[in-house]
Amino acid sequence: MSAHTTELVVFIVLFLIVSGMGFVAARWRRPSDLASLNEWGLGGRSFGSWVTWFLIGGDLYTAYTFVAVPALVFSAGALGFYALPYTVVVYPLVFLVLARMWSVSHVHGFVTPADFVRARFGSPTLALAVAITGLVATMPYIALQLVGIEAVLKAMGITGHLPIIIAFAILAAYTYQSGLRAPALIAFVKDSLIYIVILAAVIYIPAQLGGWDSVFDAAKAKFDASPAPGDGILLNANNQLQYITLAFGSALALFLYPHSLTGVLASKNRNVIKRNMSALPAYSLVLGLIALLGFMAIAAGVKPVTTGGKADTNTIVPVLFDQMFPDWFTGVAYAAIGIGALVPAAIMSIAAANLFTRNIYREYINKDATDAQEANVSKIASLLVKVGAVLCILLLDPQFSIDLQLIGGVVILQTLPSVALGLYTRWFHKGGLIAGWAAGLAAGMWMLYLIPNPANGKQHFGGSAFGLANLGFDTKMTIYAGFLALGVNLVVAALGTLIFRAAKVADGKDATARDDYFADEGDPKVKDLDLTGSH
Repeated sequence: MSAHTTELVVFIVLFLIVSGMGFVAARWRRPSDLASLNEWGLGGRSFGSWVTWFLIGGDLYTAYTFVAVPALVFSAGALGFYALPYTVVVYPLVFLVLARMWSVSHVHGFVTPADFVRARFGSPTLALAVAITGLVATMPYIALQLVGIEAVLKAMGITGHLPIIIAFAILAAYTYQSGLRAPALIAFVKDSLIYIVILAAVIYIPAQLGGWDSVFDAAKAKFDASPAPGDGILLNANNQLQYITLAFGSALALFLYPHSLTGVLASKNRNVIKRNMSALPAYSLVLGLIALLGFMAIAAGVKPVTTGGKADTNTIVPVLFDQMFPDWFTGVAYAAIGIGALVPAAIMSIAAANLFTRNIYREYINKDATDAQEANVSKIASLLVKVGAVLCILLLDPQFSIDLQLIGGVVILQTLPSVALGLYTRWFHKGGLIAGWAAGLAAGMWMLYLIPNPANGKQHFGGSAFGLANLGFDTKMTIYAGFLALGVNLVVAALGTLIFRAAKVADGKDATARDDYFADEGDPKVKDLDLTGSH
């Protein structure tokens, strides 16, 4: 560890500065009272364009993105670049959807997507299904932020879990005190550091390696020598469908995650959301540069850190920085990754806590909960969520957390008919939506169970590339399991709706049917509305 003293000092100093900002955030735009979910969990719904841009960007582009995307490119080549079209197409897809979600949430005081589903379809059961789905999908995502911090610590020669426990204890403390204002303020520092580090990396590292020609030649040589059929610097006939459906399916899933919607609902008006959906693709440029770090690591001959006889590919980027940068700047780069874990982890824990408070505690335990009671329950729930994430790292193989997050993407997609389509139509019957949700989950789990990973010897849950041969087709082509599962969900939901309608089974009352439901920002009916009565 003595060889990494400078890096460690820079990392700790920047980490402590950001942690101090987290505590100070409680006084930033301080309201008269933080004891409500609107203030603690959504920052008073007052964030403007700049704050929202950094907040949502900091939420979506995480520490795990920083280490996992280049690691995938390092291992599989072109397939790892699926993240680029995914983040390019997502913003036009959700441009109007999120503006509508903001409108109805602003009018009715909704804090979670399950709040909307509860009111739209008049079904506590469907809302509970959406809430539990969100919780299940979010928990391993938080754990993966720890994987990002752990990768940096391993590269500095630090083993053991105590540093991670300390880091998350600090995170828990300032999130408890400041709520969503903490990650909103920290996001400025986090994103600035990431931009600086990545821009320096794509200029400095290739120059040290003989230029981009040498980088791509080294990557091509590696994959040409690989026996695996799915890797290479170009896509092939077997993985093109997987690439397309994975990118599109991931785009559909991204803003269904509760933490993604939390940043959106914290915006002060619809125009903020529209501007951000136009400006956020700028992050995709940085993501493309981050992915190229995988090829740079190949050219630099990087070997991942080995722990317990297993090579941890998530350490590819930290080791690359350690090899190529001066010690002081490596410390800055490590801090960018570490701080990059704090912002999304805070937002995710707040979003998960809000789901529990609004859609389980208030719905089933204390229907008459006051704003202050809701805020206190959410604060405690956010602490428990972080403890759960730490336990995932302490008690489970980190690879299992990665597998859980993979499952989480397939799981969260099953809320699309209720949440996203529900914003545009109420044609679906609540019973049909519940049946579709259950069928989509069952189909998704079945497909994921059948997927092996020969690289690590796993027979089940080895990835998201479902072989079409399992459906009887004579082909080696694969497709994203979540995409097929969503198709099953929609078909069952539509058939179920037709059956329930034919049987004249009563549907729930729509509590969102008001003239100002989707009113534009300038409409006087949207101004100064009472944000109460979400159920």
